[in-house]
Amino acid sequence: MKITGARAEPFAAIRKRALAQAGAQSAAARALPADTSGFLGISEAEMTPVVRGALQTLLTEIDDLRGEVSRLKAKLAEVEGLADRDPLTPLLNRRAFMRELSRVQTFSRRYASPASLVYFDLDDFKSVNDRFGHAAGDAVLKAVAERLTGLVRESDVVGRMGGDEFAVILVQATVRTAQAKAEALARTLEQAPIQFGDWSAPLHISFGVCEIPHDGEAEAIVAQADAAMFIRKRERQTG
Repeated sequence: MKITGARAEPFAAIRKRALAQAGAQSAAARALPADTSGFLGISEAEMTPVVRGALQTLLTEIDDLRGEVSRLKAKLAEVEGLADRDPLTPLLNRRAFMRELSRVQTFSRRYASPASLVYFDLDDFKSVNDRFGHAAGDAVLKAVAERLTGLVRESDVVGRMGGDEFAVILVQATVRTAQAKAEALARTLEQAPIQFGDWSAPLHISFGVCEIPHDGEAEAIVAQADAAMFIRKRERQTG
């Protein structure tokens, strides 16, 4: 089909040009302007009722596509957020926590500010699962996650590293400050047993602390805090 007039041109070419140029129009411009002589480069002779209707349809389709793209972006953001969350607790998972650790490390290097990492482990957690079942174990993990989140600043970062291990990034905190904070956190957690049904599970916490250096791999930093935690755990078991 061709449109006859001052510039006879295949309708497919007009449609292609209209799509390209209409994409720059406002999302609210569903109605064609009164002066159509210069609209999208189509002359009055070409602006037949058929072309006008086709262009109106195209603008509507473009508007719908914009809406669909916005919905897809929102859905993608939601999925990405879920991908960063631990499946059991409201904390970041290990992957997201490691990303935040690298971000804090970059910030500390740029502004010469201190930051520290605390690595927590629940002693004898396996016995809870063995005696009371995995539902009880899950209740303990959720309770610890909620308590940790409530005991640190909003600027700090809390994550579940897997199993019964948790980690906290303390920004603007020296190792000495972080050590004192870790001891306070462990003491507070141990003072309040976890309630589940008609039983309560006392908590025993081991932790390790290390400074977040300005250079080095995030995995190596976590390994250092984990090693410090293991030493403390062994000392508690043998002491």
